[in-house]
Amino acid sequence: MRKLAFLGASLVILAAQPVRAQEAPAAEPAAAQTASPAPAPSPTGSARLAAERRFTGDDLFDLSIAADPQISADGRRIAYVRRSNDIMTDRAVSAIWLIDTTTGDETPLGVADGTAAFSPRWSPDGKRLAYVSTAGGSAQLWVRWIDGGQAVRLTGLPTAPSTLAWSPDGRSIAYTMLVKDDGPSFGSAPRNKPEGAKWAEPLEVHDLLAYRADGEGYLEPGFEKIFTVPAAGGSPRQLTFGPYHDTGPLSWSRDGRTLYFAANRKPDWQNDPVESEIFGLDVASGAVTALTDRNGPDANPLVSPDGSKIAYLGFDDKMRAYENTQLYVMNRDGSGKRGLTASWDYSVDAIQWAADGKALYAQYDDHGETKVARIGLDGAVRTAATGLSGGGLDRPYTGGSFTVSDGGAIAFTGGTATRPAEVQLARGGSARILTDLNRSLREVKALGEVRKITVASSHDGQTIEGWLTLPPGYREGQRVPLILEIHGGPFAAYGGHFSTDNQLYAAAGYAVLSSNPRGSTSYGAAFANEIDKAYPGNDYFDLISIVDRAVALGIADPDALFVTGGSGGGVLTSWIVGKTDRFKAAVTQKPVINWTTQALTADGPGFFGPYWLGAEPWEKPELFWARSPLSLVGNVRTPTLVIVGAEDYRTPVSESEQYYTALRLRGVPTALIKVPGASHGGIAARPSQSAAKASAILAWFEKYRKGWTPPADASAK
Repeated sequence: MRKLAFLGASLVILAAQPVRAQEAPAAEPAAAQTASPAPAPSPTGSARLAAERRFTGDDLFDLSIAADPQISADGRRIAYVRRSNDIMTDRAVSAIWLIDTTTGDETPLGVADGTAAFSPRWSPDGKRLAYVSTAGGSAQLWVRWIDGGQAVRLTGLPTAPSTLAWSPDGRSIAYTMLVKDDGPSFGSAPRNKPEGAKWAEPLEVHDLLAYRADGEGYLEPGFEKIFTVPAAGGSPRQLTFGPYHDTGPLSWSRDGRTLYFAANRKPDWQNDPVESEIFGLDVASGAVTALTDRNGPDANPLVSPDGSKIAYLGFDDKMRAYENTQLYVMNRDGSGKRGLTASWDYSVDAIQWAADGKALYAQYDDHGETKVARIGLDGAVRTAATGLSGGGLDRPYTGGSFTVSDGGAIAFTGGTATRPAEVQLARGGSARILTDLNRSLREVKALGEVRKITVASSHDGQTIEGWLTLPPGYREGQRVPLILEIHGGPFAAYGGHFSTDNQLYAAAGYAVLSSNPRGSTSYGAAFANEIDKAYPGNDYFDLISIVDRAVALGIADPDALFVTGGSGGGVLTSWIVGKTDRFKAAVTQKPVINWTTQALTADGPGFFGPYWLGAEPWEKPELFWARSPLSLVGNVRTPTLVIVGAEDYRTPVSESEQYYTALRLRGVPTALIKVPGASHGGIAARPSQSAAKASAILAWFEKYRKGWTPPADASAK
């Protein structure tokens, strides 16, 4: 339902160390103390020991992270997904593990090696666990009997099932699945093909507005539909039909007669990427009834414990680039709709009813930290859990997930700036870490300390927050080269969370500054909408201001500043080097360079123009050009490397190619790196590529560490 986003002299050991909330003490500049961004060659003695303890690209293969913790209703067990990087396949492998919440003992689910298991969901009585596994080849729905340990494959589906939901009596499981169709066809090749002839592939025909999606490629014709299957085995039954996508999550009525889901079933659904309504589906007859009807997304329906109410998420569509997602409740027939969070300036990401039906638990971001609140039906709010994390490994995004037992115990994924997400359990406010997924690495590797800093923006005085990752062994008063690392989205947020990129840069001797300029989430809707129809723009001043703060604190070397960022961060990187020559070198990763081509070639063609710029390219071409970093390329003198995934459909490869070509024509030092097989969201998905990308960025910065002077006859003037 979310709108498209681009999406002291201390060694900190990889452990649960809190982020320092106070700023680093200011210090006078130290002469000739700029640290080298690369370890000295062939170190010996203590220097060799320090080098061996530094985080390297090889260490990415030793990392694991916890995700999707599902606590049983009685609170006795937690099933979670453990994602570990496999050095032989160069991919993250997902497995399901079970935790006894009393003893802390862990046991694997017991699937075959080389297969993936994910999406665990407990039966109502807690005796069985449904999940999706690739054991046997394709992704299928399985059920495991916990006490006996037997597991049975329930389906043999042509496409993967998702959004699993048990019926209240435990006899059925609902899920969604893509149902393929033939798609359009125009023309045909000659029919007299000789036997054994090798002809070209048939023509590809596309007739959808969004005909490709990042991470999926060119979309197969078909629509997501709702099914049920007997939990003890049997034939699946398709419940919904028609030329639109019926999506999860799914929620059953307490009598098991109705399933609730969200969809945009209007004839113009392709042109309105934000719209959706809540529907009730009669399981017996297949009749579908709309329960909401406003202009805006209504989604994530969740039936209350007594079955009388439905909670859901959404907002009024005001055609703005960002809206806080609000929490609502209504009666099960769609009457009595009311909001619970209208005066609460946070965006709700996920919800679960409290067992007594008097409140809901809601996940949200607050100043770069992810939390869980308990929101009463009277609108009263109290914090129930803090410290959630799990937005990824490469960069320090907010994120994580949670579930709640009937007794109010909260299972969630949480970590620190120097520890990837673990499974944690909160009871009555205090939390306990149940897993230790990276202990072997933690015992031998040292990571850079992370400190929070703030600054008043030079634009209007608004407070801008950031997190400085320091080189391991950093000494107070020492000036070191600084990398400004800008987040994507742009409607997203960084925080005090673990980041492999930042730690790799820090290990090479750099301080890394991860900041939340205006437009970032977790600071309220008004702060995020500072860039509505004005992106990029005044966020530039926020970023420069916090770089100045890092310099004023005596940490950043003002003569050794570098900048990089991906997606929205790539946009701002390209914008920054068009505005200033302060940075020695830059690396723009998967950027948008030209808003006209972005709006017409990305995988959200119904979204970027109307919502982010307020028009289509042919309606306000001057606006599209004025906000395009390509408009400033004539000013660029900073050596700028361009990186993009070879299968990026969110900020398509052509965006990066345009910028690379423009820089080359101007004589500005540049190179174009394509990450083979990588999508926009998956550019760091394979450990070897993630490590190689970070290494390439460091090599580029080192190459231009002493700056660059264009030749007298160069066009870069």
